Amino acid sequence: MEEQWITSVGIDLGTSTTKFIVSRLRLGRMSSTFSLPRFQIVERQLLYASPVYTTPLLDQTQIDAGQVFSLLQAEYRAAGITLADVGSGAVIITGETATKANAQQIVHKLAERAGDFVVATAGADLEGVLAGKGAGAETRSKEIRGVVANVDIGGGTANVAFFERGRVIATVTFHVGGRLIRLSEHGEIRYLSPHLKEWLALKGMAAAVGQTISFDELRGLTRALGESMLRYLAGDCETKEGRSLVFGRQLTAVPPIEEIMISGGVGQMMLQPPPKTMVETARHGDMGPLLAQTLKEELPLYSWRIAVPQQTVRATVIGAGMQATEISGSTVFLHPTLLPIKNVPVIKLDLEEKRYSLLTVESFRQLVEESMATASRLFEGKGPIAFALSGLPYCSYATLQLITEELANAFRRSFPDHPLFVVVCEHDMAKALGQSLSLRCKGKPNVICIDQVKVEHGDYIDLGEPISGTMIPVVIKTLAFADQEKG
Repeated sequence: MEEQWITSVGIDLGTSTTKFIVSRLRLGRMSSTFSLPRFQIVERQLLYASPVYTTPLLDQTQIDAGQVFSLLQAEYRAAGITLADVGSGAVIITGETATKANAQQIVHKLAERAGDFVVATAGADLEGVLAGKGAGAETRSKEIRGVVANVDIGGGTANVAFFERGRVIATVTFHVGGRLIRLSEHGEIRYLSPHLKEWLALKGMAAAVGQTISFDELRGLTRALGESMLRYLAGDCETKEGRSLVFGRQLTAVPPIEEIMISGGVGQMMLQPPPKTMVETARHGDMGPLLAQTLKEELPLYSWRIAVPQQTVRATVIGAGMQATEISGSTVFLHPTLLPIKNVPVIKLDLEEKRYSLLTVESFRQLVEESMATASRLFEGKGPIAFALSGLPYCSYATLQLITEELANAFRRSFPDHPLFVVVCEHDMAKALGQSLSLRCKGKPNVICIDQVKVEHGDYIDLGEPISGTMIPVVIKTLAFADQEKG
């Protein structure tokens, strides 16, 4: 088996912090020498992790691009690599930083300077999923029967992703974070997030900029804040206190959690000695250390098991490595002018897991709706998204019509203005499926359908220009997370 090593870089521009890592990925050729090349990541090594920097801002609306680029140039030197050494990677912009006026411009410039990168502006839901994967919740959920929840707590939000059998089943985000209250070492409140005002009123607590708060008062506040979130996650999602902290969409029901883990900057602080004074609490100018300590004390009061995350503060920093280079089968359906397209995220519809032999019209419709809702929630309709059909052993004409009708209807409801619908099939059915989808869509959207390609949730794919008019080169990229804090 042939093998090679590539260097992969991960950059995360977050609400309060920026991180940079360098990974070394060993790619092993899994196909024979007489077939098309197919590589998989067979080993990951974390070579370098930067200090955790405060995200540089010009003001409340703009990132300081010059300082970001200077910082990263210095980190490349510290890591002992040059741009020419980098084979792959990812630039992820998360939290409130994603809303800055020049965020998109900066993140794409970073990617252009550093090679063929996956680029994503991560909303709260996607950020939670990425952190959950990085923390190990996704992997752990494949090892146990119940739900694993990862709570990634940073400066402004706590992003929660629920995993079951390796799949994301729900996400929710709370206004819970270490920098929602910033204060001096004497307890003077210098900043109070407006997102806490409703919660404070419901709890009958008083806090305001300029007010001096004691260590015991702040301890009580952080304990109550953590308790409101944990009660919601334990299933009590109707309380006003918990609901007031939710950012965006509320959960109608919380999946019953078997294991829970805490990542992010607050997760890292939970591993450190607890603060005993206001001076120790405010060492970063905020309430983060005390929030971490009170959460650590509250977590064991619930029925879930507490798991140790594989990553904490760097859970969202990822390297995107090439997983496979394949050629789609000769039965593709597309118009050549639509290609090439790059870095298309994948949402998988696993019919095998849903027991294809017992699949009904209603259960398939529900699976499609859930997948479309996940795509809409994670990617907010930005750019093309690929929907992968897996576990379809045989497809009759009637089944094909059912699949295309449900896919077309659900896609147009979820993405009414989207110009492109990409479908990836494991088995040899792309031409028939694509033709049927195209007839139903009537060019709105255009349809690309390829087959004989296997992808997973969270992969990204590149589709190259057709070879000999019928074969499509496909590069499959997977998010490669380091397994431990140290290399």
